[in-house]
Parts: sequence; structure tokens; C-alpha cells
Amino acid sequence: MIYRIICGLSLKYAKSIIAAWLCVLAVFSVFAWKLPTVLQDHGLTTDGTYARAQSVLAAEFHTPSDPVILLFERPEQVSRADFRRFIERTLATVQTVDGVDRIVPPSSRAGMEQDGAAFALLSLGNAAAKSDTIAQLRRMLPQDDRMTVRMTGKPVVQDDVNRTSHRDLFRAELIGLPIAFLILWISFGGLLAAAIPIAVGMIGVAGTMGIMYWIGASMELSIFVYNVIPMVGLALSIDFALLMVSRFREQLAVSAVEQALLTTMQTSGRAVFFSSLCVLLGLAGTLFTRMPLFRSVAVGAIIVVAMSMLLTLTFVPAFLSLAGDRMRAKRKPRNKGGQPWFWYRVSAYVMKRPVRMALIAAAILICCLFPLTRLNVAVPDASSLPKHFESRQTAEAFDRYFAKGTSQLHLIGASANSALRLEDWTNAYRAVQRLNRDPNVIRVDSVFTRQQLTAETMDLIWRNPELRSKYGAVLNPFVQGNKILITVTVAGDPNSQRTMEWVRNWESQPSELSWLIAGEAKYRQEVFDEVFNRLGEVILFIFASNFVVLFVAFRSILIPIKTVFMNLLSLGASFGILAWIFEEGRFGIEPSAIALMIPVFVFGLAFGVSMDYGVFLLSRIYEAYQRTHHNERSVGEGMALSGKLITSAAAIMIAVTVPFAWGGVAGVKQLGIGISAAILIDATIVRMILVPALMKLFGKWNWWSPAKK
Repeated sequence: MIYRIICGLSLKYAKSIIAAWLCVLAVFSVFAWKLPTVLQDHGLTTDGTYARAQSVLAAEFHTPSDPVILLFERPEQVSRADFRRFIERTLATVQTVDGVDRIVPPSSRAGMEQDGAAFALLSLGNAAAKSDTIAQLRRMLPQDDRMTVRMTGKPVVQDDVNRTSHRDLFRAELIGLPIAFLILWISFGGLLAAAIPIAVGMIGVAGTMGIMYWIGASMELSIFVYNVIPMVGLALSIDFALLMVSRFREQLAVSAVEQALLTTMQTSGRAVFFSSLCVLLGLAGTLFTRMPLFRSVAVGAIIVVAMSMLLTLTFVPAFLSLAGDRMRAKRKPRNKGGQPWFWYRVSAYVMKRPVRMALIAAAILICCLFPLTRLNVAVPDASSLPKHFESRQTAEAFDRYFAKGTSQLHLIGASANSALRLEDWTNAYRAVQRLNRDPNVIRVDSVFTRQQLTAETMDLIWRNPELRSKYGAVLNPFVQGNKILITVTVAGDPNSQRTMEWVRNWESQPSELSWLIAGEAKYRQEVFDEVFNRLGEVILFIFASNFVVLFVAFRSILIPIKTVFMNLLSLGASFGILAWIFEEGRFGIEPSAIALMIPVFVFGLAFGVSMDYGVFLLSRIYEAYQRTHHNERSVGEGMALSGKLITSAAAIMIAVTVPFAWGGVAGVKQLGIGISAAILIDATIVRMILVPALMKLFGKWNWWSPAKK
């Protein structure tokens, strides 16, 4: 009924509907250009103890949170005195830069200077102006023939990632859109029919990006929003419109415009609606992961999918009603029995050998799954940038000088009382002793280790104002108010499971003091735990919700189970291909770990798109089965009528996403390759071989449900 109403409105108010959407495009395009101004960093942040610890470090111990690092280097022939004068001149210049709130020079703390190198920390102020501050710092850093100073740190790396991501998006659209248009032109054989899906994609993406600009005023938006919205929006908008236009042209061959549009809405419109629900629910599942990255990307992708669905169900039928007979196909494919010859033959061949073809498809997918054993995920850092970026080179040099494969953690012990007492000093002293005995701990720096003081001596000094003033230089870096700071150097880099497990074990041990932990290893441990601890909820929600939608759409128990299972296989195979390419560094790609968020994104996005194609195919099979009640004939007809459409849709999706594989940021490359691989596997091995083979094997059980007698 609803599709008949939409069809009637499209025929009666076609020009008004199109004008309304063009107004949406005009209004939101203005704000879409401003979206980059409200985007922030990657958004991999949690609300755990790490954030509280960093806040205490910044406010009470004057250690900048996520500082810019200035790395100074000197050759052996330069004296230490000249080196220190160079550092002082540089920091004096840096102090004049707008946005630099605080400077921690190398001379203020132990371990910030060694032979050949030293580093300073800069705290930047307004988050919105960080990019301008970083650009000004780059211009003002002094040049010296003998000594160097370079910048790195999370703000600098993220600024480089942001700029590179913008360039990657522009280049991907420059390549992907013309190829998508060419595929549509070849598929439809006409410019008008090919232009409709492109127009829908552009309106959907521009509208969503404009909406996200306003959402950015009250919600932290990840920089990944800028890449995901066009990638998902263009692909799905074009796919949905392709389905509608293709079905309308098919119906025009046998009926008038009005009836053709009504049939299109009742069939393809219905398929678009249920397909959109599957995609939306797949994306909604990522909201269970409570980090700005996943929340903002999910919200952006949900909005663009909703926009794509609305455009497909309103703008497209309105345009088709106006175009009318001009949409008729100018050429007809070769047929057999009224069906496209190639896909008819493919389905017939597979269904004659269902067991053999199912085993071949399964063997190919299992081979793709093998590299999963080597899949290594990590929180992205400077190594995600190309090798020639200065921020990456400086970060690697900093690690060689100061980290050397270790992790530095800051343990903040807080007393339950307003002032430190003897039992608090005793508990802190015992913690230091326990750390010194730990084989994984390389170094412990605390108020006790600096002067070899005992808990009793510290309590005496702390209660005596004169002694506290005398020992101020020793006390202040480690004791503030009722909090005691212990800095620990642990063997293993921050991404290693060994280091993260050490952090978990420390937090699980009972203690009289309330401990907060700061440091890169703690940050990464919280991010890993948030993602993997929520993964079960995400998967369960996506599977359960998609099962319900598919059951309602096709009135079958087995079809939703098979569809979800096959989507899992294609996604697992795509993850295996990702591991094979990036872990080994194939095809000229630098070897690297997979960015932690990429499997989640690929799962949410590609699962939805795979459902998209599954619904397209099953809708045609279901239509045929409702008419013939003959399983094998229905599968053949459905394959024949949707095979070319799914192939074209998959080719367009790959054309839009695969250009990101040539991006500068490793995570963007991985996202493009992961989604492209999942779609290619799904549209070939799964849809062309596994689906018809399993439909043949299960026969009438495909359509069984408890409601049927």
C-alpha cells in the first residue's frame, strides 16, 4: 500500500519532489564544505582511568596531555654547551607562538636529555586552532647547519593524517566517480539512465556532510567521518538507484510508464527498503563500542544510508515518472527463455553440480581465511603515515633515542584522606619495592628512589613545612596534594600484549592507595579492551536484527541463517586478504599491522553492503517462487534477472572504494582494500556459486517457516 502511495505522489508531484531535493542539495552543500573545520582527531578515546590520570598529570604535575614533541639532535663535534644554547633559543622562539600554553624543557626532568639528543614538550591550547599553531611552529623553528630540531607527537601526527586524508578523498572521488559513471553508461547504454544514480549519490553525500557539520557542534567527530561518508554514501546511493532504474526499464518493455513505476516500487522499492534496514542495523551495531570514532562514523554512515533510501524512494521515482518513455532500453540482451543468457547458464551449471560447486566455493574461501592466523591489529600511530613524512621520521628517531622498545607508565597513587599520612607513604614505598622486584620493570623513578628515602623519612619531611620547602625540588615532581607519582619503564612497546597485560595485572592487585595509570600503554590497553569486550554484543545485535528483517522480508527461517553465514564467510575471507597484503607487505605496500578500527568498519560496512546484494538477489528469487512455487526455476530466474545488476553494483562499489588503496594513510588504504575485497568475494564466489548451490541443495526447505502449514 505504501509503495502505491509513493508511486502516486511521484507521478502527481514529480517536479515538486525534485525541486525539494535540489533545495536540500543547495542548502547543505554550503555546510558540507565546512565539515573539515569541525572534525577532530581519530576519536579512539575512552572514558576510563587513563583520561582521569592524564587530567591529574596535566593539572597537578604539569605534564602536558598529548604534547607536541620537539626533538633536538646534535653531532659529536658540537659541544653540549652549544647544544643547550640552541635549545634555549628555540624554546624562546616557540614561546611566542600563539596557542602554546606550556613548555617542559629538557633541563626540567631527568631522562629528557642524553648524548646526541634531547626533547621538549609543548602543550597546545584550543583544540580547534591546533592545526594553525602547528603550522606556525613549523614556520618558526630555527634552522642550524650543525644541529636540528624536528616536531612529532600525537597532535602533529594527527594534523598530517587529517591533511593526507583530505587529499586521499579528493583523489579517490576524482578516480572513482568517472569510473562509476562509465560502468553505469555501459550497463544502461544511455546517458540519462546513467546520470540518475550519480545524481542520487552526490545529493546523498552532500546532504549528509552538511548535516554532520551541524552535529559537529555538539558531538565529537572523528576525521574518519570525512572518508567513510563519501565511500558508503556514493556506493549505496548508486546501488539503490541502479536497482530502481534497472527494474523500471525492464518493466517499460511490457507496460506503460505508470504501471512500470508502480511495479518498480512494489518490487525494487521494497528490496531497497529491506536492504536499507539491514545496512542500518549493521551500522547501528558499532554504536555499542563507546568511543567517539565509532559513534561518529556510525552516525554519519547511518544518516547517509537513510538519505540514500529516502532519495531512492522519492527522488528516483519522481525523476523516472518525468523521463517516462525516454528511459526505454535501446538494446536488448541475448535471451534464453526470456532471461539474460549468461546468468541463466551460470545458475543452471551450478545447480546441476551443487555439491561439487559448493565445495569448490568453500575451498576458495577457506584458503582466503588462512592468513587470519597472522592478523595483527594495533592502535594507529605515526607509522600509519608514509615514510617521507617528517612527523613519522621524528617519532621513529625519538623511539630510538628514548623509548628503545620500552613503555613508560605513570602510576598516580591517591590517598583516601585530604592529606598524606604515614600509612600512605608506607603503601607507596611498598609499591615501589614491588615494582623493583618485577622482572618486566626496567626502571622505577619516584621520590623514594631519587634520594633513597624511606616511608618514615618522607612522612617526617612532609609534615614539617621547613623540611618540605628544603626538599621542594625533589618532592614537587612526585608529590602534589594527596597524590604520589611513580614513573615506571616496562619492557615491551605500548602495542604489545605483554605490556597491556602488565597494566591489567597491576590494576587488578589490591592496594590501600587508589591508583590511576597514565601512559601510552595504558591508553592502548583501554582502547583494545573497549573494542574486544564489546565485540560480542556488536556481532549478536547485527546477526539477530538482520535475521528478523530477512525473516519478515522472505518468510523463511533458513534463508536468513544462510545469508548471515555466507556474509560471515566473505568478510572472514576479506580479513584474510587484508592480513596477507599488509602483514607481508605485498604489491609494494609497506608491511604494517591492521589499524584496530578497520576490522570493525569493514565488518559494519561490508556486512551491510553484502546484505544489500543478498536482498537484491533473494527478492527476485522470492518473486519468482511466489509465482511458480518451483525452487530450482525460481533460483535460475532470480539469478538471471539480478546477476548483471549485482555485478554492476559490485563493480561500482569497488570503483568507489578501491582508489582509497592508493591513499597516504595506512588505515584509509586498509579500509579501501578490505571493503573492495569483501564486495568482490561476495559478488562472485558467494552470489554466483554458493547461493545457487545451497538453494538447490536445501530445496523446499529454503522457504519453510513455523507460520507455514
